[in-house]
Amino acid sequence: MISMVTMDAKTKDAAAASPLWLRGGYRVLFGCGALWAVIVVILWVGALGGGWRLPIAMDPLAWHQHEMLFGYLGAIIGGFVSAAMPNWTARPTVTGWRVAAVAGLWLAARLAILFSATVPPLVGATLDTAYLLILLAYAAREIFASGNHNKPILIILLLVTAACALDHAAMMGALADPALGMRLGFALILLLIALVGGRITPAFTRNWLVRQGDSERLPVLPNRFDMAVIGVTAIALAAWVAAPFHSIAAGLLIVGGILQVVRLARWAGLKALSDSLVFVLHLSYAWLPAGLILLGCAMLYPILPISSAVHALGAGAMGAMTLAVMTRATRGHTGRPLEADRATVFIYMLVHSGALLRVAAPLLPFDYMWIIGAAGCLWAAAFLLFLLVYVPMAMRPAPNECLK
Repeated sequence: MISMVTMDAKTKDAAAASPLWLRGGYRVLFGCGALWAVIVVILWVGALGGGWRLPIAMDPLAWHQHEMLFGYLGAIIGGFVSAAMPNWTARPTVTGWRVAAVAGLWLAARLAILFSATVPPLVGATLDTAYLLILLAYAAREIFASGNHNKPILIILLLVTAACALDHAAMMGALADPALGMRLGFALILLLIALVGGRITPAFTRNWLVRQGDSERLPVLPNRFDMAVIGVTAIALAAWVAAPFHSIAAGLLIVGGILQVVRLARWAGLKALSDSLVFVLHLSYAWLPAGLILLGCAMLYPILPISSAVHALGAGAMGAMTLAVMTRATRGHTGRPLEADRATVFIYMLVHSGALLRVAAPLLPFDYMWIIGAAGCLWAAAFLLFLLVYVPMAMRPAPNECLK
């Protein structure tokens, strides 16, 4: 008992001695991920228009997909893991040089891949995979040491790491299917949204409604139905990964999307319309069933191209949900009120508008490349505004701490 108390005291002393911006990986990684999202979109739109030549060894589309999945989202997953683990396990937050080292490794991987025309691709692949392996090792240590029940997250992190390695192998010409790693990573991130988003959205909504004194028709918390829906969604995504053009995979995606609509309807989202910080979770999650249905339909009847459906899931579900979580987590973990100010609401409006415009681009009677550029600017502007508003928030003490 004495040694445990001593250990806790040493941990607290080390945390207090660290600069504020190194007291939790989310403070650095959320900002890094948001900045990288802006950079990747700008570089991709410039390369797509034919005006810019990127210093990469792989196809520009492959680079864009990889960096959004394993670059931007890799940083956000790292930030989420660092913020969630202390809450899940009641163990201390990692601080100090360890945070700086992990962020530095992530940055080194991004630069090595961006300049892969001169840096050997194997260097970027090694750094990229090592970053994800460190996240996995950290999460596993915390979960097993505390006996926490969130072990399925470890399986997803392991598979995401494998998907990242496969994507690197594909970009180096070692796989017959060059998009296998991308599809696997894409499916795993969507499954992570279904798991984590499906837990926090009804829980936060329920808590907010109870605080408002509304105890009628509260959101249904995860139960066997939710597990069945996640299971069907996982099977549908696995079928898409294995056979991305097969009609059976398309049908399963549509069924999974419909079941996700039913699941979302049980969370009483419209009752939280007056609180943007809560309602945005529902709005962001809605992109998941919409994207699954659109993808299945595009595979069967290509009225809307598959690329639009993929962007409903990527720019929509992934982009909007990560911003919803990042804003809420930053406010909560830095002692700010859990309220969405005007800037935060504008962030939400920008990311959803950008995603919607990108999905609808092929149907609009305007120049396609102009619409793509406009959608990219709106989407990137959401992350730029996050940088301007939330990174300073993460780097400074809460107002009440300044008065102490």
